[in-house]
Amino acid sequence: MAVEAGFDFCGIAKAIRLDEDAKRLESWLNKGMHGSMHYMERYFDMRIDPCKLVPGAKSIITLLLNYFPNEKQNGDALKISKYAYGKDYHEVIREKLYKYIENIKSVVGDFHGRGFVDSAPVLERTWAQRSGLGWVGKNGNLINKQMGSFFFIATLITDLELEPDEPFAKDYCGSCTRCIDACPTDAILPGKIVDGSKCISYFTIELKDMLIPTEMKGKFENWAFGCDICQDVCPWNRFAKPTNEIEFTPLPGILNISTKEWEAMTEEKFKSIFRNSALNRSKLKGIHRNLKFLQPE
Repeated sequence: MAVEAGFDFCGIAKAIRLDEDAKRLESWLNKGMHGSMHYMERYFDMRIDPCKLVPGAKSIITLLLNYFPNEKQNGDALKISKYAYGKDYHEVIREKLYKYIENIKSVVGDFHGRGFVDSAPVLERTWAQRSGLGWVGKNGNLINKQMGSFFFIATLITDLELEPDEPFAKDYCGSCTRCIDACPTDAILPGKIVDGSKCISYFTIELKDMLIPTEMKGKFENWAFGCDICQDVCPWNRFAKPTNEIEFTPLPGILNISTKEWEAMTEEKFKSIFRNSALNRSKLKGIHRNLKFLQPE
């Protein structure tokens, strides 16, 4: 049913309170590694207990959707994270979740459940690991042994009592430190800890209406929206395969827009090209701020 709805992988875990994750999240927040992302402080109980989100929850269904692109950006273009090449993934996955839920109802009848995609206090990578879909790498991303880490994760919390899959028990990162070594802002720390307040994606997307700290100058390697460095260097992504999802086809020109074109871009043109894009998170104002920061003094 998950494949019929357009997803690539599906796994099931028993709905339980995530006590170990609660300790790690509390420590991470106390160290200020969420930076200005104050929403991470809210709904703590919901993040660690699925029954707070869906009363009577019994099962967590995790779904993966591959977004690895067929095409690459022009080498001289401002770098944009691969997940933002096509249509906003929230819209794409939301539609697939609706279809998947209807598929389930056609078999088991009505049930209570809520689907989420990066839009609620859900520890989706933990649930993915508990569902047998992969392990959490040193860069904090879920890594699937068959196809790497270029996946969106959707979560369906339901009151259906389903047979859970075996959790993915092994960590195949081993002694590899490529993601740690490659991160230009030292955001990836030993122990599978990512300091979100030092991540290029944080600075270029999440840091709203604020200046990027001057100590980061010269470290962004031309990334203007997000960052894929830790995924690009991961050996497991040699298994990444181009997505079959047509909605993730790169938007017109996104792979080749030059710095000068970005500088001259008007709000009208930006909205015309990116009206259904994840780039709306930073808006043109944010892209122009990032562009200015990337330029040498």
